[in-house]
Amino acid sequence: MLKPEEKIIRHRDLNWLSFNERVLQEAKDPTTPLYERLKFLAIFSMNLDEYFRVRVSQLRQIKRVEKSIRKRLALKPNKTVKEILREVRKQQDIFGRIYREEIIPQLETKGIFLVHREEYHNFQEEFARKYFKKISECIDTLVVGYNHNDDLFLENNQLYFMVTFANENKFGIVNIPTDECGRFITFSSETKEHKITFLDDIVKVNIPSLFPDKEIEGIFEIKLSRDAELYIDDDLDGILAEKIYESLKQRTDGQPTRLLYDSAMPVEDRRILRKRLKLGKIDMMPGGRYHNFSDYFSFPDPSNNPELHYKEMPPIKHSVLEGSKNYFDIISKKDQAVHFPYMSFNYVEEFLHQAAVDPQVRDIKISIYRVADESVVTSALPTAVKNGKKVTVFIEAKARFDEKNNIDWGRKLEDEGAQVIYSYPKIKVHSKILLVNREEDEKLKSYAYIGTGNFNSKTAKIYCDHALFTAHKKITSELSRVFQVLEGELIIPRAKHLLISPFSTRKVFTDMINREITNAKMGKKAGITAKMNSLEDKEIIELLYDASEAGVKIRLLVRGFTCLIPGVEDLSENIYMTSIVDRYLEHGRMYLFENDGNEELFFGSADWMTRNLDRRIEVISPIYDEDIAAEFKDILNIQLQDNVKARIQEPLEKNEFIKRKPGDKAVRSQYEIYNYLKQKHGS
Repeated sequence: MLKPEEKIIRHRDLNWLSFNERVLQEAKDPTTPLYERLKFLAIFSMNLDEYFRVRVSQLRQIKRVEKSIRKRLALKPNKTVKEILREVRKQQDIFGRIYREEIIPQLETKGIFLVHREEYHNFQEEFARKYFKKISECIDTLVVGYNHNDDLFLENNQLYFMVTFANENKFGIVNIPTDECGRFITFSSETKEHKITFLDDIVKVNIPSLFPDKEIEGIFEIKLSRDAELYIDDDLDGILAEKIYESLKQRTDGQPTRLLYDSAMPVEDRRILRKRLKLGKIDMMPGGRYHNFSDYFSFPDPSNNPELHYKEMPPIKHSVLEGSKNYFDIISKKDQAVHFPYMSFNYVEEFLHQAAVDPQVRDIKISIYRVADESVVTSALPTAVKNGKKVTVFIEAKARFDEKNNIDWGRKLEDEGAQVIYSYPKIKVHSKILLVNREEDEKLKSYAYIGTGNFNSKTAKIYCDHALFTAHKKITSELSRVFQVLEGELIIPRAKHLLISPFSTRKVFTDMINREITNAKMGKKAGITAKMNSLEDKEIIELLYDASEAGVKIRLLVRGFTCLIPGVEDLSENIYMTSIVDRYLEHGRMYLFENDGNEELFFGSADWMTRNLDRRIEVISPIYDEDIAAEFKDILNIQLQDNVKARIQEPLEKNEFIKRKPGDKAVRSQYEIYNYLKQKHGS
């Protein structure tokens, strides 16, 4: 029972599982096209892998802290990990049922069959043997003893078979080379039926040939997840990017956090494997015959049946920017907004291209957090250098899982002549900002781009993000100061308009929430509407509880985890929260304050998380253009009205969908936003 007299804060790692359950709900939803349901299973699996590599790994690190310190800080990692594993097993059971009892049978009704090793007929057996010979140089085998004298190392998130032998104190390890060969193999067929098999089964059927002198007793698939954190001394000596690059090997060599194994594996074999890998019982996670369901992103559709996929939503053409050869003239007259993936990321790329070739542009400054492997963004910057412009690129070398790609691009841009600045110790640069200085009438005029999403054309097709092109002097001058901080010219940027973390964002948000509290107590109009990915900061949460108790109506949209518990009597009863998980990943952040009828609207890169407020350089921008502010509010309001893909967030974490009343129009916000923008831009 929740106690209203306490300031209740949920455990972020436990509530994150509630978010992943929402992903699982999409996989279960029969109205979701079949191949999209498979993708949601893949997303669920990929999320869980990262969760164990990062969050569970961190809990394991806490266990190493001296017990007296843990007790004083009220840290209970063992208890938390046990709760996590209990919930994960429950979700994986649901996952298995969806896959086996719903998706596989429905694939078969569409003429697509997954053929397992024991189902191979003569032609398929022969195909498997020939295919195995073709990939044999990618197969590695190892025989290890039960004792600890033999080396045994399993790479992170790679698939292996454990092969047990009769009457021997040894077992074999065989890799499944999915990186080199892909996961799914399609059998040739002369009928309308399409037969697909796992690479796992092709390897499995040929394992006896790898151990000709052994009597094979059992073959069980396994996968080990390792700690994903990079433990680097965050000092100022040397180049931090170089240290990160050298430390990436830790990610594959890191501490084991979870062993996923075929639940058919006998208890004694499990014990032997656990001892050999130096794992605890808590690290062992039973699973099915196959692991790495994230590979289902690439599950083939030999039928090419459009009914099995989402109906295409062609990018909406921006009514002003589309086809323009001079963005500067347009933005100089009026701010412009773009919304992804409803519109194409090409508008950002075209802006950079125009800046790169425009003879009046003097310099370009950009911060990059995650960039695509091949990108118009990165190709435009060397073009700008060749055309005599000064190009300054801030590369965040600590963007988790993108460290290598970011550093590689940084080096390429350095080679092309750009000034490249890498991460600061102890702080990440998470802002998505771009500044172009252009000579006009013998003066420099600045043009800015501020977004909620990365400069990444691939993720822009699946992430819901918002961005602003502006030449507003007060915004561009303050953004210029942000870049001065990145370049080491300023320590603290002065700002009256932008919210800049870690310098002013917390204070400004705190002041604005307190203003709503004061207004509510004085009987004035008071309200807060906020959309973000995650809500975790304790100070902000307690302030929101205070606002709720003062009578401020608070409406929250939080896609991921939340440590705030809404709807608790005498604590948060004025806070209503929903979460949307749908076709695209909700990634935008918007903050709207009632301010006694003089609404203030902000958007940008920061969530209400401690790291975004105190440990990252973030930029949150006001929206001063009335038309664009109205557009952002319309989009926000559409999402608040979602009654198809929105789940109510409440104390018991049931993830129940909003129930429509008889006669209510169905509002699926992502589709409604698409239609809204399509109508507004006349495309």
